[in-house]
Amino acid sequence: MASTSRDVIAGRGIHSKVKSAKLLEVLNAMEEEESSSNREEIFIAPPDNAAGEFTDEDSGDEDGQRGAHLPGSVLHASVLCEDSGTGEDNDDLELQPAKKRQKAVVKPQRIWTKRDIRPDFGSWTASDPHIEDLKSQELSPVGLFELFFDEGTINFIVNETNRYAWQKNVNLSLTAQELKCVLGILILSGYISYPRRRMFWETSPDSHHHLVADAIRRDRFELIFSYLHFADNNELDAGDRFAKVRPLIIRMNCNFQKHAPLEEFYSFGESMCEYFGHRGSKQLHRGKPVRLGYKIWCGTTSRGYLVWFEPSQGTLFTKPDRSLDLGGSMVIKFVDALQERGFLPYHIFFDKVFTSVKLMSILRKKGVKATGTVREYRTERCPLKDPKELKKMKRGSFDYKVDESEEIIVCRWHDSSVVNICSNAVGIEPVRLTSRHSGATKTRTQVHQPSLVKLYQEKVGGVGRMDQNIAKYKVKIRGMKWYSSFIGYVIDAALNNAWQLHRICCQDAQVDLLAFRRYVACVYLESNADTTSQGRRSRRLETESRFDMVGHWIIHQDKRTRCALCHSQTNTRCEKCQKGVHAKCFREYHIR
Repeated sequence: MASTSRDVIAGRGIHSKVKSAKLLEVLNAMEEEESSSNREEIFIAPPDNAAGEFTDEDSGDEDGQRGAHLPGSVLHASVLCEDSGTGEDNDDLELQPAKKRQKAVVKPQRIWTKRDIRPDFGSWTASDPHIEDLKSQELSPVGLFELFFDEGTINFIVNETNRYAWQKNVNLSLTAQELKCVLGILILSGYISYPRRRMFWETSPDSHHHLVADAIRRDRFELIFSYLHFADNNELDAGDRFAKVRPLIIRMNCNFQKHAPLEEFYSFGESMCEYFGHRGSKQLHRGKPVRLGYKIWCGTTSRGYLVWFEPSQGTLFTKPDRSLDLGGSMVIKFVDALQERGFLPYHIFFDKVFTSVKLMSILRKKGVKATGTVREYRTERCPLKDPKELKKMKRGSFDYKVDESEEIIVCRWHDSSVVNICSNAVGIEPVRLTSRHSGATKTRTQVHQPSLVKLYQEKVGGVGRMDQNIAKYKVKIRGMKWYSSFIGYVIDAALNNAWQLHRICCQDAQVDLLAFRRYVACVYLESNADTTSQGRRSRRLETESRFDMVGHWIIHQDKRTRCALCHSQTNTRCEKCQKGVHAKCFREYHIR
């Protein structure tokens, strides 16, 4: 961070006793440094003991202030500073006792040469039999979603929730059917949102939602949601800030990896789970769409399927590898997860938060390709042209060097600004012309673009695509537990993954993400509704077959009936649904 923010946080003397800064003070200091280009992050320390009962409590419910209006308990909380999870360049602003100075190990100097890279990786020849098997099964959206929230996961949540309620002397007796109703309401809240969730059950005509009200009673939903639990409190790891949800993280990572499309290109980056309470390892990101919340390390395919994730706990609680910073260590963990499916020549893309020449060297030894933008001080003194000199040259100019011993290339390219890119697999050739917008002339011009820059721009956006899909219809209901927003994030990620598989497996009859979520929510609420209670409407549960996109044919009928979509008279019907439908309404009826 800039010097003023450091002064506010830790003072000038690292071994002196200073008073912890408040978040409000840090924010004011950061506002005065708008000209600083460094990426700045604030880490708000969580409770010391994750196993304590008080860590379940939060600062307020869903009706509290959101967004930029942070509560006073957060603005006046003590904060620590860290540099985006990276450790090589970060000044240690934590107060620690003085350590004995050790002799610095002299690293051998790399020999940089002006030539193109000569990689020795094998070509990608792997096929994916699992996806072919999914295509043959013709799974509905619910079937795809239940690849992740499978029967084992549902029963696990039911058992842990009942155990937690029993520890509180409450006989909850939660069933899998009721839990699916709760999940359906959470999914539905992503595209139908009320200021207060109790409005779903109100009898007022402007807010009553019969699908929710007929599925489960309001008080029963509130009771289940308040006791929703994912770990045994007697077996929590006190050193894990996410111990309350760790079993769920392990299960979801296992399911995500099991059903992930086997691809060559993957993207690694940071995602944010929005959260404004006063508990947990939340962080403040300046310049991010979601400024305050949990930072999550994510590894995705190039299309946005989430393969692996891990919530960040900062360098205070996660010790990085000795030779790498925290970000680089997370990349290695993601690669290890990928290689559980086989030691294939995967190609990973990431940004300058993670990239270093050292990381490229480690990945090369693991047989993994990697490409990413890199900060100048992590290039290990690669002698490239000065950025100021390169800016004076024609747009599209570039300079590059290759490490002789390990075949790692560093390229500096002049676009709208000077960009440094490092790779252990892709070189300069072939250099192509690309169209770029010119701010000076307000036109598009042709500039030269090295091959590694072109490939990086095409494949790096997987995490961003996943974030975009989650942000469109994310779960809006939150509870009093500090991890409730994180659970919503996991549900959204599972729905995104299920939709990505739907796009791959159903080439002929695809639906968009909104229709996919609506289908899952409707099926869960209708097929799991409690029809035994007094006052429940009995109805034909036809939603599952209506939207399964299999075996629907339009036929003629002798007696005219009402169209199920536009409600006018029709003499045609769907043979499978046994509903009157116009030919013009047939397709829309089966996807809405």
